[in-house]
Amino acid sequence: MVETGAGGYYPPVGFHFKVEFVQIGNNNDTRFQSVSGLSVEYDTETFKEGGENRFEHKLPIRTKYPDLSLKRGMLKDSEVIKWCQDAFQNRKFSPAHIIVTLLNEKHEPLRAWNIYNAWPKKWSVSDLNAQENAIVVETLDLSYSYFTLA
Repeated sequence: MVETGAGGYYPPVGFHFKVEFVQIGNNNDTRFQSVSGLSVEYDTETFKEGGENRFEHKLPIRTKYPDLSLKRGMLKDSEVIKWCQDAFQNRKFSPAHIIVTLLNEKHEPLRAWNIYNAWPKKWSVSDLNAQENAIVVETLDLSYSYFTLA
């Protein structure tokens, strides 16, 4: 559904979304404060053509995807963190399917990113500081193979 008003189209806001770990997690594991790394680009190869001195040809080789970074206030009981700990402590990697869904004001999906073969690459917790009044934020960096738009 395209939102329109007196001035025409209004782009969606980026603060209403959910993150689903398919077959991992519970309702608490869908709430994150930020998601980054939803981008794709091509690696390229250049070659020079004999007699053509104005430019080099660039050809696409393969796509590459950056790490997916998820941030949220630390949860006490999280199946996703247990999944991460299994990878870091037991070296047991179980690639996951993740769905990031952008929602409208009625909590209906506007766009979804299906992320395939994600595995935990890094888990960190924000600094603990007695001089600040801040929540503890955990960051999950996940490597993944690719994503598709739905």
